[in-house]
Amino acid sequence: MSTSPHIRAAEVVLPCAELDPAIAFFVDVLGFRLDAIAPADAPRSALLSGHGLRLRLQRGAAGPAGLLRLACDDPARVAGGATELVAPNGTRIELVAADPPLELPPLVPALVLTRAGDEAHRGVGRAGMRYRDLIPGRLGGRFIGSQIGIVAGGPVPDYVHYHIVRFQLIYCLRGHVRVVYEDQGPPFELHAGDCVLQPPHIRHRVLESSPGLEVLEVSCPAEHDTFVDHALALPTGELRPGRDFGGQRFVRHQAAGARWGAWRFPGFAARDTGIAAATAGLADVKVVRLHGGDATPVTRHDGELLLWFVLAGAVTWLGPTAEALAAGDCVVVPPGMPHALTACSPDFELLEVRLPA
Repeated sequence: MSTSPHIRAAEVVLPCAELDPAIAFFVDVLGFRLDAIAPADAPRSALLSGHGLRLRLQRGAAGPAGLLRLACDDPARVAGGATELVAPNGTRIELVAADPPLELPPLVPALVLTRAGDEAHRGVGRAGMRYRDLIPGRLGGRFIGSQIGIVAGGPVPDYVHYHIVRFQLIYCLRGHVRVVYEDQGPPFELHAGDCVLQPPHIRHRVLESSPGLEVLEVSCPAEHDTFVDHALALPTGELRPGRDFGGQRFVRHQAAGARWGAWRFPGFAARDTGIAAATAGLADVKVVRLHGGDATPVTRHDGELLLWFVLAGAVTWLGPTAEALAAGDCVVVPPGMPHALTACSPDFELLEVRLPA
């Protein structure tokens, strides 16, 4: 049985040679409050609290002086522009922004080709989910692409959370998954061919999945923070489909009943997911199939990302070499590289992710 309900508080103990100067520093410079000191005639410990933390300065205690990180609205206003301080007892204090701007690593373009049957880039991730890495080099840390599978299905041990991202797509490849999103109504299921755009900061939770579920995720940047929201319960009481999340709107695209239109190359049709409009042109996601043709002209792009994932059928990709692609194969084309598709099979279907749109 867990004893956590009986715990009233937690303290961080920091060794201290002299209490008075350390207390003055934590109180006067950092804004902590002195709560207790003992014994009165010859103090050996002092209890301080502040910023959601309890500190016990202990004279004569063993161990390192420790490191504290303080999240500030404006770190420059705390210590005259310093980003790190050292307390009289030796404790290092890092002053960081509470809401730091999203940092995008410089793009390192590369031609990336991964095959459906390649086991070199597969592993087990969070909650036992199976991961296939579609962009092993991460293009310098700018993008991550993953094919994620859940073998057994059933309830997913997830929690309400959100991501600090620039772009994040979830596309259902097979099976179905039940999810819920902030201000987007009751839980719903994503089925094969459906996708969602998860804008920055939107709270969401994965509830359960079918056995053999597989989804494709593309995110920017490759490494991004995920935060748990302990306070918000989903679903929320409001339905706000047009809500702005960091300049983007949530998108739920359903394949059933979706309209097909022209692609940028003749002889093909495309199913527009609405992501280009919802991101104000930051990204575009389309599903492409044949419509009277079987090849594209040789072309180049000058964007950050062009990712093609073969959903069905077969095709030959022409780049520096000719590569036969089948369902599950993925190619990332670097900017400036001449490329084309040819010899598309009648059942050919392709997922295209582009940044910018």
